[in-house]
Amino acid sequence: MGAMTRRSFVGLAAACAAGAAIGTAGVAFAGERELLRPPGGQDEARLLAACIKCDRCRSACPTGAVAVASVADGFVQARTPLLDFHKGYCDFCDACIAVCPTGALRPFDEATEKLGVAVVQKDRCLSYGQGCTVCEESCAFDALTFADGHPVVDGQRCNGCGQCEFECTALVYGTFAGGTRRGIVVVPPEMAASLGRTVVEDESDMEVAS
Repeated sequence: MGAMTRRSFVGLAAACAAGAAIGTAGVAFAGERELLRPPGGQDEARLLAACIKCDRCRSACPTGAVAVASVADGFVQARTPLLDFHKGYCDFCDACIAVCPTGALRPFDEATEKLGVAVVQKDRCLSYGQGCTVCEESCAFDALTFADGHPVVDGQRCNGCGQCEFECTALVYGTFAGGTRRGIVVVPPEMAASLGRTVVEDESDMEVAS
């Protein structure tokens, strides 16, 4: 009886340890980070409920801006569509919406809705010391101006199309600094609201708000 009790205790302890590990992994996989979604996918709950992860939106995107989330973005979010502005930018052609078979991507009005908001990361931006103005020249919405030689984003005008991030020349510099963020990066509207500004000092400011 005593041996059975010890075995039962060991078994229970192992089960508890396994359960704790699964619980921890579940929290990690669940994902709390906001993702940049294609046009019409800004209602996260609606998108997750309707998306069947068919990948048609990614295949239809003519600029290559639509990618798919990985498990690192959250277990539930994995294989759902997101925007990767290192690969392309959104020109609001609505191709992704047109091919969505479930309505997970709904009609989107770029004049009144936002994909995100561009934020300048000062430690990566090449205007600081090298005079780069590529982002301003790429903006089709007049959301970028320069003050004292540095870019300033108008958060009201910016709708998060990502062309500034796509065109940004700071990625090579960023590889020396670590990470992959460019000198200007588009963040989800909720994160921009949390930041409360469109210029940050470095990546640590971005991580605090994410």
